[in-house]
Amino acid sequence: SRHRGERASLSVLLSPQVSGLLKRRFHRTAPAALQVTVRDAINQGMDEELERDEKVFLLGEEVAQYDGAYKVSRGLWKKYGDKRIIDTPISEMGFAGIAVGAAMAGLRPICEFMTFNFSMQAIDQVINSAAKTYYMSGGLQPVPIVFRGPNGASAGVAAQHSQCFAAWYGHCPGLKVVSPWSSEDAKGLIKSAIRDNNPVVVLENELMYGVPFEFPAEAQSKDFLIPIGKAKIERQAFLYLVFSLPGQPHLCAKVVVLSRLSLPLSHLSLPSLLGPAFNFLDAPAVRVTGADVPMPYAKILEDNSVPQVKDIIFAIKKTLNV
Repeated sequence: SRHRGERASLSVLLSPQVSGLLKRRFHRTAPAALQVTVRDAINQGMDEELERDEKVFLLGEEVAQYDGAYKVSRGLWKKYGDKRIIDTPISEMGFAGIAVGAAMAGLRPICEFMTFNFSMQAIDQVINSAAKTYYMSGGLQPVPIVFRGPNGASAGVAAQHSQCFAAWYGHCPGLKVVSPWSSEDAKGLIKSAIRDNNPVVVLENELMYGVPFEFPAEAQSKDFLIPIGKAKIERQAFLYLVFSLPGQPHLCAKVVVLSRLSLPLSHLSLPSLLGPAFNFLDAPAVRVTGADVPMPYAKILEDNSVPQVKDIIFAIKKTLNV
C-alpha cells in the first residue's frame, strides 16, 4: 500500500549509515554557554560566602527587604534573615562605623554603599579606621571588611552621583581596591575580597549590572576565586597594548574590532588596581580619561565628558604616529 511504501522509503532514509552521517555533519554545534549578568554573579558570590562562613553578613541601605537598590542582594534576606542581611538608616558614617567595629571584633561585614558617591560621608571610617588599623596595631588587629557598591559615571544622574573613586581609594595605603568588569570577574573578586583579612574596596559599575556575560563552568564552582592583584589578558598581541578599567573594556573591545588601523592590539583589563611594569613599554603610556569637569546632566554633554571609541583610536594613532 501507499503507507507501507512511505515507511519503506523512510526506513531507507534513516538507515544506520545515513543516520550516522547526519550525526557527524549536523551535531557539531556546541551547547550554548551559560549567560549570567554581573548583578547575578555578585549575588551568587555573596550568597556562597554567606553560606560558607557564618561570620559574613551584609548591611546597607535597602539591602534586605527591598533586595537592594540595584537588586544585587535579591533573595538574600529571605534566605539568611534579619541578623545577617541588615537594612540600615540613611547614615553612611554610622553604618560604616558599625561595620568597621564588627570587623575588628572578628566578623566579616560586607558594607554596601548605595553608590560610592555616598561613601564620602563615611570616608573617615574607610580611611582612618579601616585602612590604617592593621598597620598601626603592628599586625595585631586585622580589619576584614568589604566596602562595595556602584562607582563612577552612570547615566543622567549629574555631577554628585557620577564620581569615580578608583584614584581616591587606590592611593590610600592599607586598602585593596578591585573593580570587576565581567560576570566571571565580579564573582571571583567579591569572593576573594570577602575572604581577605584586609579592608577591600569593590568598585562596581552601575551600567554593567544588567549586562550578561558567558559564565564558564569553572566560575560556577563554589571554590572559584580570582586572586587580587593580577591583571587579565583579554586579547594578546605585541604592538599596542590597551589597558582598561571596569566600565570601559567594552569600548576597548570595540576599538579592537572596529579599528581600521590594521595593528595587532592587546587588550588588558585591570580588575585590580596596581602599578604595572611600565618600564617594559617602548613608548610613553597615554591615558584616555573623562573631561576635567563635573559630570553634566544633559546627555550630549555627558557623552562628551566620558571616553568614547573615537578617543581611544585617536590616542593610538597619535602614539604610533599614523
